[in-house]
Amino acid sequence: MTDEVAVLGAGMHPWGKWGRGFVEYGTVAARAALADAGVDWRDVGSIVGADTVRGGYPGYVAGATFAKALGWQGARVASVYAACASGAQAVNTARAQILSGLADVVLVVGADAAPKGFFRPAGGDRPDDPDWLRFRVLGATNPTYFGLYARRRMAVHGDTLEDFAQVKVKNAALGALNPNARYRKRVTAEEVAASAVVADPLRLLDICATSDGAAALVLSSMEFARRHGAADPVRIRAVSTMTPRYPNTVLDLPDIATDSAVAAEPAADTFRASIARAAYEEAGVGPEDLSLAEVYDLSTALELQWYEDLGLCGEGEAAKLLREGATAPGGRIPVNVSGGLASFGEAVPAQAIAQVCELTWQLRGAAGDRQIVGARVGITANQGLFGHGSSVIAVR
Repeated sequence: MTDEVAVLGAGMHPWGKWGRGFVEYGTVAARAALADAGVDWRDVGSIVGADTVRGGYPGYVAGATFAKALGWQGARVASVYAACASGAQAVNTARAQILSGLADVVLVVGADAAPKGFFRPAGGDRPDDPDWLRFRVLGATNPTYFGLYARRRMAVHGDTLEDFAQVKVKNAALGALNPNARYRKRVTAEEVAASAVVADPLRLLDICATSDGAAALVLSSMEFARRHGAADPVRIRAVSTMTPRYPNTVLDLPDIATDSAVAAEPAADTFRASIARAAYEEAGVGPEDLSLAEVYDLSTALELQWYEDLGLCGEGEAAKLLREGATAPGGRIPVNVSGGLASFGEAVPAQAIAQVCELTWQLRGAAGDRQIVGARVGITANQGLFGHGSSVIAVR
C-alpha cells in the first residue's frame, strides 16, 4: 500500500451541449472544487490539467491554460493526455507530486467541448496510427467496436438484448437524480428496443453520446488536510495505470485484431482485469470490500464486461448479477450510481475525474437522492486508447 492523499474538494460543470469553450467549463469546475475544499486558489501549489486534443493549442497545454484562466500565481504545472484515461492519469500525477513533497495542495482539472456526433480521428494521413487506420481502412468507428464486443458477450456468455437494455434503464433512472447529468429522463426497455440500430446489436440508447462538461478535484497531503480542519476526509488509496500484456487475446480499441497465443501463453488476467487487480493490491482491499463502483460504460454491453473485470462476479455472470438487482441502489454492489456515461456522455478529459467526484460525494454521504447508505469504499474503472488503463480506489 502507498500513502493516501486527501480529497478536499470536488466540483463539476454540468454535462450537455453548451456551445462554449472547454476553458470556461473547466474554470467553473475548478472554482467549485476550490470552494468545496475551502482552499484559496493562491494556496494551490500545483495544477494538473487533463488535455483535450480538440481544443487546439490551448487544449494540449491544459494545465497552464486553466492556471491562466484562474489567474497566474506561480503554481507548478503539468498537462496529461491519455485519451479517456486522461483524468485518472492527471489524478495520479497530482498524487505523485503530493507524496514526493513537491506540493501540499494540487488542483486537477479536465474539460472538453466535444464535436457533434461520434468521435473520429483528427485530420491528416497517419498510416502508422492504429486509430486512424481502423477508421480509414476498416471503417471501424467506435460504435463498430461496441457492437463487436456486444456480439462477443452474446456468443460467449449468452447475454441478450434485454440485458443490455436493462443497463440503460438502471443508469437512466440514476441520471435522472443527478443535477450534473446531461440526460435526466428515465427510459424503459421498450424505448431502448425501439431506438435506431447504430451498430448491430446495439441501439442508439445502448451507446453513450459525446458531451461538453468538466470536473475538478482538490487533492492534498494528509498533513495539510489535518491542518486545514479536515479530520476525516475522503482519501485516495490507489491509482492503477496499467498497460496490456502480450499476447492480448481479447478484442480491444483501437487494435481491432487480437494477438496469436501460439508463441506465448496469455496472462492469467485480461487487460481490463489487470487494471482492477493492481488497484486492489495497492489499496489492500478486494471486490468484497466495495460499496460502489463507477465504470466506463461506453455501451451497455461494456458495463456488463466491467462487472466481471472488477471481480464483482465470475466470468459470464454479469447479466445474472444485473438481473438480480445487485448493481442497482440497494443491491450488493451498486454500479454507476452517477448515471454513468449513459446519462452524461463523453467529455473525454473530464470523465475519469468525474468518476472520482461521484465517489467523493458518495463517501461523504452527500449524494442526495442517489446516496448509497454507509458507503465506505469505491472504485472507478476507465480505459484510454493505446493501452491506458486506469482505476482509482477511494475510501473513508
